[in-house]
Amino acid sequence: MIKEVFILHHTYGSDKEEDDNWKELGIYSSRPKAWNAIRRFRKKPGFKEYPKGFLISKYILDKDDGCLEGFITWEEALKE
Repeated sequence: MIKEVFILHHTYGSDKEEDDNWKELGIYSSRPKAWNAIRRFRKKPGFKEYPKGFLISKYILDKDDGCLEGFITWEEALKE
């Protein structure tokens, strides 16, 4: 039974937080499968121009992760 997954993202450009530059490419059952996907994507237009933009994130299934104590908006954060 799969207990963790590996999400493959790609980003490029100077502002790596912009939504237009951030792409979710796939969800894989192992890190080697995610690396194999990177090898495939690196040959494609756009991705081959930014080969260092790949990121693999590991997530544990059925476990809370991030924002465990709630969140505030950017507007609220800028007021502080």
